[in-house]
Amino acid sequence: MERKLPSLTPETSPFWQGGSTGVLNICHCAACSRFFHPPAPVCPKCLSPDVGPRPVSGRGRVFSFTVNHQAWVPGLQVPYVVAIVELVEQSGLRFLSNIVGVPPAEVHIGLPVRVVFEQIEDVWLPLFEREEERGEA
Repeated sequence: MERKLPSLTPETSPFWQGGSTGVLNICHCAACSRFFHPPAPVCPKCLSPDVGPRPVSGRGRVFSFTVNHQAWVPGLQVPYVVAIVELVEQSGLRFLSNIVGVPPAEVHIGLPVRVVFEQIEDVWLPLFEREEERGEA
């Protein structure tokens, strides 16, 4: 299936191309110390222009999700999971992505996930797969 790719701008390129080195970059405000997404030239909380990309762990949890059974375009494999993932770095730091490598019936709210990247041309799409929880030793 051919995906529609995002436009690359100075603000969005670190997010869409960080996967080339295995890094998930999220905008961070130096003035109020908050992460935010989507990338923007000013902080949506304090309006400071002192913002820029910062690497994060790429770990999070499924905040909400839906399982789509409709093949909206030819070649789209169904079913697939569209999820809102909340990153561990900050409460409320969420974005929309797909959960991959997990049967849709096993996806649930609170599922621990970690970022993986799918490269298409000069864009690395951040997708998420299950992260096995580490037990206490």
